[in-house]
Amino acid sequence: MRSVLSKRMSLQSFENGYWYATDLVAFGKKLGLPAAHRMRKNELESAIKAYLATGRLPKTTQSKPLKNGVRDLDRGLRLDLPIANYTSNRETKDFIIRAAQRKRPGLKAKSGVWYRLNRWREANVAKGSVTYGDLVEEYIALNSLERFERIPYVCYINFLADYFAAEKGASRTDALAAWKRLKNMNVPKTYKSWRAFARNKRVGSTI
Repeated sequence: MRSVLSKRMSLQSFENGYWYATDLVAFGKKLGLPAAHRMRKNELESAIKAYLATGRLPKTTQSKPLKNGVRDLDRGLRLDLPIANYTSNRETKDFIIRAAQRKRPGLKAKSGVWYRLNRWREANVAKGSVTYGDLVEEYIALNSLERFERIPYVCYINFLADYFAAEKGASRTDALAAWKRLKNMNVPKTYKSWRAFARNKRVGSTI
């Protein structure tokens, strides 16, 4: 049976559960985070863990800026257009992919690239003017890396990276099945936890 978010739950119970973004937003608002609907999932998780550990919300929390005005998509995407009101959807991604393929034919997208590209975009738009051409160049640069830097918290992307590094010859279908199983387990959502479960299951089957 799936756990329910509660002010009285333990920190370990929270960390061992798998929570959808909609659940975290609703719970964050219940705890008193007014901008919960504009916070990324990892930011919500961090704020909620602080509350469960201390009984208090952190004094400062980050959130995505409000979007105002005409969408860049409606202006017509082009390489020299400054990013002002970005829309994360299939049409925008297809524009970036097509532009990247023109510059680097045959470029293959790496797992986790869009998460990293979005974080790069948010950080650099906050510093000053960034164009869609800059975004395409970063997309190419990220996909050209041999290995991404590890994301500094427990997440699906890290699980996939660890799974494929350890499970030689495994398919993406295998990895997704393992992740689906892990989400329903009362353990931290890491490859190490899944591996311990898989090892114990094999040992038990031989007894």
